Amino acid sequence: MTATDEATVLWEATRAGVGRITLNRPSTLNAWTLPFGRELLAALERAGADEGVRAVLVTGAGRGFSSGADLRAGFEVADDGLPNIRRELDEVYHPVIKGVRALEKPVVAAVNGPAVGIGASLAFACDLVLAAESAFFQLAFANIGLMPDGGSTAVVPAAVGKARSFELGLLAERLPAARALEWGLVNAVHLDDRLLEEAGALAERLAQGPTRSYAATKRALNRSLFGDLDAQLALEAELQHSLARTRDFPEGVMAFAEKRAASFEGR
Repeated sequence: MTATDEATVLWEATRAGVGRITLNRPSTLNAWTLPFGRELLAALERAGADEGVRAVLVTGAGRGFSSGADLRAGFEVADDGLPNIRRELDEVYHPVIKGVRALEKPVVAAVNGPAVGIGASLAFACDLVLAAESAFFQLAFANIGLMPDGGSTAVVPAAVGKARSFELGLLAERLPAARALEWGLVNAVHLDDRLLEEAGALAERLAQGPTRSYAATKRALNRSLFGDLDAQLALEAELQHSLARTRDFPEGVMAFAEKRAASFEGR
């Protein structure tokens, strides 16, 4: 392992040509902070620059893939004294999603537990998604008065269509792995204790394949499926920033912390 145990993202390049990225904040179910996001982006950039890495595997340490943004860590403050969500999305979180989609190598997600919020968006952004039977996905943003970001308003509709996209975005309920497979959001579901072995074997298979062919395929499918992803990410950041200035957002965060139902006012 080329990173220390204190790193929030671990990187390992295997002899089989696979670069393994492990989200490493297990005590928080790998929740995102700004340092975490920057380390994840650096790992993706390292994967792109390493000619010996021909495929990438992304998974989470401990019991989860990623529980989303770490609300306890708070947000940077904008000039108006409110959370600068636009800046965090534009400078850290969304570059990670762009990095996954632009990487000219296959990216496999091994979703070993909960994938929530931006954690779900990251999983959905990967090229191939394998999930453990106990895993679930949740675009939980509405539960705290926000909207889906991380490119999920582009990637999810391309996979599941209008009705299911609105269901995931508006109801913000958990989607079990088996149903995610049925809906086309994941490629396979495996027994929990088999997931990493299966995902590793798939990544190694891809690493031995025609990587220039994969890169060209990925580029063409990006254009076909997601249109102008950069514009969609910019729209998500703008809308999310405005929602952080409503009364519903702090109420949603407080209700989450207090483990109670939120009382939203719609303003």
